[in-house]
Amino acid sequence: MEGRPVIRVLLADDQEIVRTGMAMILSAEDDIQVVAQAQDGLQALELAESHRPDVVLMDIRMPRLDGLDALRHLTRPHAAHRPQVVMVTTFDDEDYLTRAVAAGAAGFILKDSGPRLLAEAVRAAAAGDSLVSPSITVRLLKRLRTAGSAPGTASAPGTAARPGATQLSPREREVVVLLAEGLTNAEIATALSITVGTVKTHLTNVQAKLGARNRVEIAAWAWRNGVAGQGG
Repeated sequence: MEGRPVIRVLLADDQEIVRTGMAMILSAEDDIQVVAQAQDGLQALELAESHRPDVVLMDIRMPRLDGLDALRHLTRPHAAHRPQVVMVTTFDDEDYLTRAVAAGAAGFILKDSGPRLLAEAVRAAAAGDSLVSPSITVRLLKRLRTAGSAPGTASAPGTAARPGATQLSPREREVVVLLAEGLTNAEIATALSITVGTVKTHLTNVQAKLGARNRVEIAAWAWRNGVAGQGG
């Protein structure tokens, strides 16, 4: 697509047919380039280091090193290169997904998502403008209202109350509630009658106050602490 920077993507899945299908779909897009394909978590880390992709589409269950461990490595605080990692999953992976939120996943997409949604998931992750597949992500995050201190999630960044969490301004809380419901920046701007740039500024401030790495962690904090979902 003329005028858009090309988004570099790494695919990580142990099923060759899945990788091939996603690669065919994404390679048809003018603004997306599949730079490498990995068949397990260890290879994904090696290829991420050598190719420095913008986005990694990562399966959760893989041999040698699973997607969760690979995710933790890619999102570690002092990593030289930190791509946006979108977990590719199925609905029966919900326990894994809860752990993926804590590990820093930027979003989630189903393996059987159609071509349009797959491409848009890559663009959304690259732009940091969406939770990716909001219906999936919000369904998952709603579980955090009753999950309590589930193993592996209580001390994760962004998922528990932190110093500064109560310092959110009324407008910042409004933005966080809408984000937690799966709205994009543009949709939040329309709902609150503010500009997209103002939404981004609010989210930057919220990230700093909560110590959150991305939008998913902001949403996770909102659901876990009862800020989101108060209407039902």
